Amino acid sequence: MLSLAYLCSACNASEAESSKKEAGKKRAVPVVVATAIQKTIPIQLSATGTVEAYSTVSVKSQVGGQLTGVYFQQGQNVKKGDLLFKIDSRPLQAALMQANAAKAKDLAQVKQAQANVLKSIAQVNQAKANVVKDKAQATNADVQAQRYTSLLKQGAISKEQAQQYQTTAEAQQATVKADQGGVANAQAAVAAAQADVQNALAAVASDEAAIDNAKVQLSYSSIYAPIAGRTGSLKLTQGNLVKANAANADDSLITISQIRPIYVNFSIPQRLLPDIKKYSANGKLEVDALPPKDAGHPVRGELTFVDSGVNTQTGTIQLKGTFANADERLFPGQFVNVVLKLSEEPNAITIPSQAVQSGQQGQFVYVVKPDKTAEMRPITVGDTVKNETVITQGLKSGEQVVTDGQFNLVAGATVQVKPEVGSKRQGAR
Repeated sequence: MLSLAYLCSACNASEAESSKKEAGKKRAVPVVVATAIQKTIPIQLSATGTVEAYSTVSVKSQVGGQLTGVYFQQGQNVKKGDLLFKIDSRPLQAALMQANAAKAKDLAQVKQAQANVLKSIAQVNQAKANVVKDKAQATNADVQAQRYTSLLKQGAISKEQAQQYQTTAEAQQATVKADQGGVANAQAAVAAAQADVQNALAAVASDEAAIDNAKVQLSYSSIYAPIAGRTGSLKLTQGNLVKANAANADDSLITISQIRPIYVNFSIPQRLLPDIKKYSANGKLEVDALPPKDAGHPVRGELTFVDSGVNTQTGTIQLKGTFANADERLFPGQFVNVVLKLSEEPNAITIPSQAVQSGQQGQFVYVVKPDKTAEMRPITVGDTVKNETVITQGLKSGEQVVTDGQFNLVAGATVQVKPEVGSKRQGAR
């Protein structure tokens, strides 16, 4: 009797559930619907990124001295080559004047050495002339000595007379040798004078190098912007002493950050790297940066950097997008949402993502048929872009799907379509 009662109770429950479903089919269920649209859908990756300056320069002084002028306001945009600072240049100007004076002195020594060369050359020529003259006299003396020696043999003259002419000839030969020694000495004097000229010229070259160095040091007293960008906080004000080539970063005068263009750093999982390589092979990939509280107006840029290795700790790879940032909506250190557009999928069937339901048999949607009844239809989904999901199988363009009210529906139920408030879906492009 107990089993029979149980069976009767179960039959009654089943009949009640069946009656409920039948009642649900007959009673119109209010729902909100949307139309499946065929459109071009971008294939995208989303990430969180950090804005980074395109380049950053810490401006330091290469000479020490008192800061005599500041020619910008901190936080101001500056162009490359704009005058930023002036440092007291009087000691550097004095050093330049000293170097110029040393050059003038050494140029005078060059002229003196060149005059000595000319004088020594004249002495060489005089010594050579003396050699020629004395050689002629020596030859004549030899002839006279030989003649008187012959007369001595003939007894025509005395021995003393012959010896006198012989002595004269020998003396003349000694004079010729002395003249030849004088030529050698004069030539040595020329070489020494020429060496003095080279030494003086070397001193002038050294002076010119010192002048160039003094000019460079003097030019360092005026500091110009090395890049275009925005200045940071001013570290020293006019009147302070500036260190030369300060090693400490805190001793820099100002930091300039180039923000036009600007970078956005972001990372993606390493499993997506093949997709990046595949789609970037066809050209530059577009990157959108969405600043906080201004996501409706993304900043457009392009992917310019893919890191050479994967971060083994996070399993991600770093990417960078470059943005013109003409309106300066991006600032270094700012967090932004990043959307990387890989490609586009044309003629894709899309529906609002909230229409997709999950069940034991997989994902499905409720399709509203022309007779205002609901059909539970299995689907295959693709990518989701913003609030839209691509349907690869199971739907056609123009079919209506339920986006609100699904939990009150059963297959075959009659529906009452309510207008959707604030709908902004667009049709095929």
